[in-house]
Parts: sequence; structure tokens; C-alpha cells
Amino acid sequence: MNWWRRLLKRSEMERHLDAELRFHFDGLVADNIRAGMSEPEARRAARLEFGGVEQVKEECREARGTQWVDDLWRDLRFAFRWLRKSPGYSLAVIAILALGIGANTAIFSVLDGVVLAPLPYREPDRLVAVALYLRAFKHAIYLSYPDFLDWQRDARSFEQIAAFTPPEGFDVASFYAPEHVTGLEVSSNFLSTLGVKLALGRDFSVAEDRYHGEPVVIISHRLWQVQFGGSRAAVGKSIIMNGVAYTVIGMLQPGFRFGNQQADVYTPIGQGDPLYRNDRTAHDILCIARLKPDVSLAQARAEMDTVQEHIDQLNPATERGLGAYVDSLKHYMVGDAGGTLLLLLGAVGLVLLIACANVVNLSLARSAVRTREFAVRLALGASRVQVVRLLVTESVVLSLIGGALGLVVARWGLKVMLTAVPGSLPRTENIGVNIPVLFFTLGVSMAVGIAFGLLPALRTSDTDLQAGLKEGSRGLAGGHQWAQNVLVVAQIALTFVLLIGGSLLFRTIHNLWAVNPGFDTQNVITFQVGLSPSVIQTPFSTRIAFQQLTQRIREIPGVEAADITNMVPLGQNDNSGPFWVGSHQPASMAEIPRALYYPIGPDFLRTMEVPLLRGRYLTREDNVDSEVAVLIDSLLARTYFPNRDPVGQTITVPHWGAVRNIAARIVGVAGHVDHYGLDGRTGEKPEIYYSFYQLPDDAVPLFRNQIWLAVRTPLGASTIMPEIKNAVYGADSGQPIYNVHTIEELVSGSMASRRLPMILLSAFAGLALLLACVGLYGVISYSVAQRVQEIGIRMALGAQPGSVRNMILRQGMQLALIGVAIGIGAALGLTRLLASLLFGVQPRDPLVFITVAGLLTVVALLACYLPARRATRINPLDALRWE
Repeated sequence: MNWWRRLLKRSEMERHLDAELRFHFDGLVADNIRAGMSEPEARRAARLEFGGVEQVKEECREARGTQWVDDLWRDLRFAFRWLRKSPGYSLAVIAILALGIGANTAIFSVLDGVVLAPLPYREPDRLVAVALYLRAFKHAIYLSYPDFLDWQRDARSFEQIAAFTPPEGFDVASFYAPEHVTGLEVSSNFLSTLGVKLALGRDFSVAEDRYHGEPVVIISHRLWQVQFGGSRAAVGKSIIMNGVAYTVIGMLQPGFRFGNQQADVYTPIGQGDPLYRNDRTAHDILCIARLKPDVSLAQARAEMDTVQEHIDQLNPATERGLGAYVDSLKHYMVGDAGGTLLLLLGAVGLVLLIACANVVNLSLARSAVRTREFAVRLALGASRVQVVRLLVTESVVLSLIGGALGLVVARWGLKVMLTAVPGSLPRTENIGVNIPVLFFTLGVSMAVGIAFGLLPALRTSDTDLQAGLKEGSRGLAGGHQWAQNVLVVAQIALTFVLLIGGSLLFRTIHNLWAVNPGFDTQNVITFQVGLSPSVIQTPFSTRIAFQQLTQRIREIPGVEAADITNMVPLGQNDNSGPFWVGSHQPASMAEIPRALYYPIGPDFLRTMEVPLLRGRYLTREDNVDSEVAVLIDSLLARTYFPNRDPVGQTITVPHWGAVRNIAARIVGVAGHVDHYGLDGRTGEKPEIYYSFYQLPDDAVPLFRNQIWLAVRTPLGASTIMPEIKNAVYGADSGQPIYNVHTIEELVSGSMASRRLPMILLSAFAGLALLLACVGLYGVISYSVAQRVQEIGIRMALGAQPGSVRNMILRQGMQLALIGVAIGIGAALGLTRLLASLLFGVQPRDPLVFITVAGLLTVVALLACYLPARRATRINPLDALRWE
């Protein structure tokens, strides 16, 4: 370790310069004393004269700095020349690093775009989401418009608090073709709460944000370009939406979006029907707020609890048992995606470690071959520091080239990932290769280059000079073998961990596909239709329009069944509300359970093939003139009618649009449908089905723009949809069809949160397996090459090819089995991180561990067999002459 101690000392030039400066300073002091000065005066005078010498010292330092730059430039030129002379090694290292760094760059860019990047609003850290919290059932729910007004009046922790509704559809009339767009109803201070400025026009006024206010709209930049060609004269013009003329008062900035929805139109929330907006049981609003500068999130939560308690006291029938939920807006939007992305970043970091181990093995083998070269350099006067610097420079050059190609790999990988698993992540519009990602890639490339270059450089620079000159081109292999073996063991262990993670998630997806969601997912297509305003002017005409539309679709050849619904299972929509058994309302909201309400046509359950367990389905006779009839699902029947037949019993449900609840007659029990997900972890609720045609007149406008059609047909979507469009357009060409999906697509989409990590972990595991096998193959092949003379002597003395092959296999399999054993221990601890993503399989599932261990062992055996087979073909005479 003499080279290390010398590296920590100053250079000979600096020591010589300091000694010379000390000698000169002492001479000045002596001259001043001889001139009659006291010693303190002499030293002060010497220090004044010493400034010129300090300038000399500074010039020497600048000369050394210039020399350092010259040395670095010389090392870079030599590195490029040497790498051009070793194209096979260079290309192998660059390819391995491009894959490892590219994968890390891709995942970091996703993490940065989804989790790390701030929200694109003014002072985003002060923005929070506010909702109601149902204490008895421990989950957040929407609030009513009166709740929002109370919070807006009483809350003191916020500069502003604004309301918005979930996205809804608007049919926009156009000269070219009708267009269906997504819209939000928002309060007048919504954009100012976010801190968003309009590109043109103005925000809503308080007078417009109330019932009977003038119909006004703020449109997106995209719709502004499409409908008005980007003209500034668009402000004040009208746009027809859902048959109503809205005045355009403002245009949003390009790229603005709120949450995961790219809404095109924003309308005032206060213009809704007062019978519905003023109903405290109509929960369909969410809130955002901006904290005051001196208020923390904890203080806001405490204050909102107090505010909600006061509201509970004033309105016990509707508010009792409700709390206030306050969280940062960013966390509300991102949800649990951050944990999954950190897990994936850790997994892809293991891939990079495996890639680095592979490159270090290649570098160790290559540096062993260059032993004589560096021995000659040392003999000619080069320092060991210069040798280390040269080797590290070569590795950093390779790593930077690999990092540059890794950016290309990352951009391609991101495109493939986001296309293959759409909707699996929030804030996907922020994902891309940007400045933070470029700095991350540069840092990783530099760190990797130094890491994989330093170990071979240190070992090479520590070579005994005399032995290196004698060794010739064979190199000093023995000193490198133990390091290569350790790296191969580490590669196999890390690969085992990744294979276990990918296998567990693969089994999870397989188990989810095998779940019965409560209906037949095959051969069903769902879509929405924007009915022409001319046919939905009244509730009566709206009912007739939907009946005629479904009848025309049923008459299409190949259509087995079709009907309407307000919600599609697994479609990520919600229509929950309170209910209770009997007609006597509980004393507080804390005692009122909630269910999912499906307004449907009479044939919807048959179309979806939801089994009828008891009673009857809804029929066409269940209309607005008959007694309200409902079907309940098996979960509600089992929970609230455990020891009696629910058919014929009374259940109280909201009468949407009315100011009262009504008692409905249960006419049947259907099977439970997995609405939120196939794993049952998302809080499945009881389900209640009632006829859309029994809705009161004032409720029909609330649902008519949220209606879906479900069509069962053995024909594919590409075959049947043109016929369906003909049936829809035949009545009115201004009726757009949108949101076309098969149920199988919705089932697949419900697994997106698990399918993304499964796909990525499987890809990482496959890449790691390839790198580990290449590393093991390289180490055994290098060992065979270095033992050619030994193997030749063994065979000359009578050793059989089989014994030689077994000797090589035994060497490789020892490394593989040690790696598998270490990997099992590591996987037993790390797989607990996957527990929240698993379904139907335990983190320590023995079948998965045994299968992965067997697979990795077999692949390792194949990697060892190829060089072992080559060893058996060595000619003893050639081997003895190999020296």
C-alpha cells in the first residue's frame, strides 16, 4: 500500500517549493535583524517583502494546474486510441452500461415526473385537497354543495377554498362534426386558488356562479384552436354544448390540466339545479384550498375538524359522524404511486449493480492481459497514480458513452412503457427526459465509470514490477480470480431477488385473471352516445330516445342483447349514496351505510349476464308510473338480511333530484359485481340496481349525459361498431359515439397498478439473468483460458475429458449455488415490500422460490457447460507449447 500513502502526501514539487520559501523567509528575517531591527520587527518586515515570493508560489500552482489539464487531455487521447484498438471490449461494455443506465434513467424520469416534480401551479406546496371523512367506515367521500359553502364561510386556515365536480361529458356542436369533450363544473375562485392565469379573457364572476347565472364557459387552449382557430375575437362568442348556448369568456394556457383529466370546458358549479345543489345528502363535490402562509397542514386539519363538528351540531340528520379530510394536493393526486416507483427504482438499481459487476469482471480480465504494459510504464518512470488515473479515465469515457446511449434507451423505453400500460400512472404528462433527468444520468454515468474502473486500476497499479515484466502477455490472473468470483456470486444473488419479485407479480396477475368478477367479461362492448339536444328537451322525450336507441341496436344482426346503464363495472366511476333498511331513517350519518347505485335499463343485467339469485329482474313495466322497484346484490342481502328473504322487503334510497328519500320494494337479488377491482381490497360496497325509467323528471337531466350502452355480441368491435354507428347516426348525424371499450379492456385496465411493476420487474429480471449468465460464462471461460497449460498437463497424464469437464462445471456451479443461497436469504427479507401488490400468493411462496432457484441453477449450468466443453477439446501437445 506504499502507493496509497504516497498519494496522500504532497508532491515533490510542492515540498521543494515550501522548503525554498521557508529558507528565503528565514534569510529575510536574519538580514533585518543584522540591520538593527528587533526580531518581531524583522519578521513583520519579512512578511511584507514575502508577497513577491507568494506570487511565485501562486505561479507555480497555476503551472501545476495547467500540467494537470495537459495530463488529463493526454489520458483522454490515449483512452480513445486504446478503446479503438479494443472494439470488442469497448462495444460490450458500452452495450451493458447503456442498458443498465438507460433502465435507471427511464425509471428515474417516471419518479421525477410523477412524484418529485412540483405541481404546475403557483406555490404548489400550499395547495391541499379537502373532503369529508366517514368516520364509521374510515374512508373519504365527496361532500355536498352546502358543505362547501359552510367551509368557505367558516374556515380560517385557507386563503381560498374552491369546489369542483368529477369530470362529466359535454357534446359540442360544430360545423364539421359533433365533438364530445370532458368538462368540469368549478366554483368562481377555482383557477385563482390554483394560481392559474388565463391566456385570454377573464375568470367567472360571483354573479355567474349561482343559479340562473348567465351560461358562460372557459375553454382549453386545444378547443380554442379547434373551434375558433385561435382567434382573439373568440371571447364573447357562443358555443353550443348539450344544446345550450354558452358564452366563451376565457381561454386557458396551453397544456393546462387539473389532475389526470384533460378537461376542455369549465362551467360555473353554482348554476346547477338548486333541488340537487342544496341537498346535503347529494355528495358529488371535491374541494381544493390554498393554505395561508403561516398555517401548517396539521393546523389546517385541526381547524377543519372543529369546523365540521360545528356543522354536525347544526345538521345532525345529515352530518353526524362526518369528519374533514385534509391532505396535500400532490399526495391526493399521486396516491400510492410513489411507493411503487421507489420499489421499481430500487429494482432497476440492482440491475445496474449487476451490469457494473459484469463490466468490472471484463475490466479485470482486460487489465490482467495488460499487466506487462503497465509494468513497462512503471519501469520507465510513470507513477502509480498516473496508471490509476489512466485506467479510470478509460472507464469514465466508456461510461459516459454508455450513458449517452442510455438516454436513447430511456426515451424508447418510456414510450413503450406508457403505451403498453396506459392509465397506470398519474401525471404522465410530466414524464420525459428533462434537465433533472439529464443531470441524474450524468451523475450515474460518472459514478459508474469511477466505480467499475477503480478496482481494476488499483489492482493493476499494485502489480509487482519484476513479476509483471516476467509474466509477459499472460498477465497475473491469479490475483484477479477471487474478485471475479465474488462479483459473479453477487450477480447471481441479485438476479435471484429480481426473478422472485417478477414471479410473484406474474402469479398475482394470473390469479386476478382467474377471478370471477360476477359477470361474463367476454363479448361485451361499452360506449357512450351524445344524444342530439333535439330529442332530449324533456324528461319524457329523453326516456323515449334511449328506448328507441337501444331497440335499434338490438335489431342489428349479431347483437344478442343491449341496454343502458349509468356505470360500467371496473370503469373507475362511482355513484354511491346512503341507504337503510325499512323506512325509519337512522339518527345520524354515522349509522347510515352506503351502496353503489346503478340506474339501468331492464335488460342490462341480462346483457352483462349477472346471475339472478332470487326474485326477478327489472322489467319495462318498472317505469315512472309504477312503484319503485330495486334489485340488491348478494353482499347487501347477506349483510342486512342474514336470516330472512329480502325479496318483498322495503329499503329506503335517495330519490335523485328530489328533496326526500323514498321507500323502494326489493324485487330480486343479483350476484355481487366487483366494481372497483378484482382483488376486493378497494372497499367493495353493496350494490343497488333501479330502473333509469323510474327516475323522477327532475333527476333525468342529472343522469342523461352519464349513460353508457352495453352490447353483447360475438362479433369484434371493429366489425360491429360501424353497424352501431349507422344505427345511431341514422336517427341524427349529430350524435357522437365515444369511450368505446370492451369489458376485457376494462378488466385489463383494472390491473394496471400491478401490471406495470410486473412487466418492469420481469424485464429487469430477464436483463439481470442475461447479464449474470454472461458474467458467469465470462469468468469460467477466462479461467479455462488461464489454465490451458494445467489442463494440458492433466490430460497428458491420463485425465479423461469427462473429469476435466466436471472439474470446470464444479468450479462454476459452486459460485452459482452460493449466489442462489445468498439470494434466497435476501429475497426472504425483501419480498415483504411487495406484499401490498400481491393477490392470491404469499411473499414467501415456496413454489415460487423452488421454481426460480431451479431455473437459475439450470441456466447457470448451461453457462458453465459451454466453456467446460471447450476445455475438454484442448490438445495436450498444443497446451504444453502454449508458453
